[in-house]
Amino acid sequence: MPDITAEDPWEFGAGGLVAALRRLLRPLVRLLIARGIPFPVASGVLRQLYVEVAVNEFPVPGKPQTDSRITLLTGVHRKDVKRLRAQRHDDARLSRTASLGGQLIARWMTLPEYVDAHGRPRRLPRLARDDGDLSFEALVRAHCTDIRPRAFLDEWLRLGIVHVDEDDRVVLDVEGFVPGKASEEMVYFFGRNVHDHLAAGVSNLLSEGTPFLERSVHYTRLTPDAVAELTETARVRALELLRELNARALRLQQREAGRPDATRRWTTGVYVFSEDESPSGGRTSSP
Repeated sequence: MPDITAEDPWEFGAGGLVAALRRLLRPLVRLLIARGIPFPVASGVLRQLYVEVAVNEFPVPGKPQTDSRITLLTGVHRKDVKRLRAQRHDDARLSRTASLGGQLIARWMTLPEYVDAHGRPRRLPRLARDDGDLSFEALVRAHCTDIRPRAFLDEWLRLGIVHVDEDDRVVLDVEGFVPGKASEEMVYFFGRNVHDHLAAGVSNLLSEGTPFLERSVHYTRLTPDAVAELTETARVRALELLRELNARALRLQQREAGRPDATRRWTTGVYVFSEDESPSGGRTSSP
């Protein structure tokens, strides 16, 4: 069976969904072109994912997932299905260091012993003089045993997340883990955060259980000054909410550690976006 192609995707009876697909893929295609990833590479990834998702998420109870059935579900040629099913991809191996960094900074900003009376992250001595002393070294070793504290420090210095003061204390320079432009960490969080937002929306469209919270505020015909005011208000309020949720989530994680049902992953987030919708057709976005 050859691959299914269509000059007019509307013939599949999903015009609204195809229109939404074009809109949500447009910024991703812009990113791929900007980073030199050509269409054949993206096409190969999409082909692989069609097969993986069909195999893992659309089984028939009591029956094997044959190559022919996967071809029927996806339109991918059977010989390609056979080849792709034999391949293995480990996406998780790329994300471990970035994920650990986020967890460490969340603890630095939340655990009572690591914040001052005003709730700000303390300046931590780089090395501990005695066992039990508060230090950057102790923070890392308490939560990560197989990556040296010096490796984290060097990477965070490179990214501008911390600096070392004149008293050899490590100072957190941001109110959260905000990696540098185009860094491995930024790519990791881009993939994770956009995936989770999109997965929530897809689950809601497919009516899979209790709907996930997915809300936004959208306005047009605003001036740049109005956008700047709204952006600053959103930034301040969002950071307050995220700090509160971070502290509560950490307390709950510690309280319920070891329970057999502690298997769920949870994410919440916020975003701000604006762009010029002028009749000229030019695209100008701003943070």
